[in-house]
Amino acid sequence: MTTRILLLYGAMIGLLVLVGLLQSWSVAFAILNLCLISAVMSMGVNMQWGYAGLFNAGVMGFAALGGVAAVLFSVSPVPEAIQAGGSDIWIAIVLFILTIVAGVYSYKRLKIYGPPGLFLVAVIVAIGYIAGRTFFDPAVKAIELVEPARTGYLGGLGLPIIISWIFGGVLAAGAAFVVGKISLGLRSDYLAIATLGISEIIVSFLKNEDWLTRGVKNVVGLPRPVAYEVDIQKSPYYQELAADLGFNIVEFSSLFVKLSYAGLYLIVMLVVLYLCEKALRSPWGRMMRAIRDNEVSANAMGKDVTGRHLQIFVLGSAVIGLAGAMLTTLDGQFTPTSYQPLRFTFLIWVMVIVGGSGNNFGAILGGFLIWFAWVEAEPLGHWLMSIITSGLAEESTLRAHLIESAAHMRLMTMGLILLLVLRFSPRGLIPEAKR
Repeated sequence: MTTRILLLYGAMIGLLVLVGLLQSWSVAFAILNLCLISAVMSMGVNMQWGYAGLFNAGVMGFAALGGVAAVLFSVSPVPEAIQAGGSDIWIAIVLFILTIVAGVYSYKRLKIYGPPGLFLVAVIVAIGYIAGRTFFDPAVKAIELVEPARTGYLGGLGLPIIISWIFGGVLAAGAAFVVGKISLGLRSDYLAIATLGISEIIVSFLKNEDWLTRGVKNVVGLPRPVAYEVDIQKSPYYQELAADLGFNIVEFSSLFVKLSYAGLYLIVMLVVLYLCEKALRSPWGRMMRAIRDNEVSANAMGKDVTGRHLQIFVLGSAVIGLAGAMLTTLDGQFTPTSYQPLRFTFLIWVMVIVGGSGNNFGAILGGFLIWFAWVEAEPLGHWLMSIITSGLAEESTLRAHLIESAAHMRLMTMGLILLLVLRFSPRGLIPEAKR
């Protein structure tokens, strides 16, 4: 198994080196950074599915929560917007929370009285909701009128963006706790439906609540955890270093920034891998696999199946949220419309299946391989079509159609990889080790 892992990882590194030699090192490092983030996200899904057999169909939503954490923590606050409606927003949030608490408490106390009791609960909730909206609506309107072209939202805390990575995990874990608490005691397909629904609700909320995240107007220019290219280009030290290495200073600064990101993301990936491996090999990990393999027997042995499922679901979602915050940091902007199920749910699942569910090294390899194929499929498709159509006339309709179709090579490549792996290595390229 170790030889197989080394060979597959060596082949993956070889592919990245090949891109560096044939295309450019800037492209190779850009792919590497996204591969590292994909690997972390893939490990989060692997924890849920590979360790415990939980089907999370809402990876996109938890990744989006990580992304919004980057905004809420790193962006500077907007004093004018806070002055216009910040206090009323907080009052409204407190009122909404009190309404939920009062609704739950009154329901538990009054449900024994039947319809009259339930009617009273509905009245309490309605009063709380109306009171909250009384503060919330005018505050939102006032905030969104503050320089809508540039701000129009409250901003964030202005803290270093790396801190938001932790908070992104916490935010995703909190959402997972609520979803899991409701749906994990039910049949497994309810979890899939619940996560799919909550992810769509989260993304829809982020698209429409301009006062919080600027909605579809996006938040751009997020601070970086690494140096800016322009600062590197002005530094005499780096100018001299670039000259010694034979690089143009512009190219050198771009590579330096990408390498800095790669170093940070590699550290995070290795820390997550270490913790995942420690957990997988511990008595807790053996118990999770026992529950996954035979839930009924584990329950009969006195194991708290629902409680353990909730634990692993929250932990896996936290890792996904962490990766979501890392991705927004790399992009330097938060764009709610970019969160699509194809990119943030389907692809991550393909990574886990192709790499090998239940094996952390397989999940990492899947993250690297699938993202690499996703990025490189389109240029390779154009190259392939140009060769196939080289004998056709320039004005040929068939030639134009085939070259235009090259953009769709990505989906076809994903399908092909998935089919080949399921046919020749159904448990993934690096299957779960027998313990």
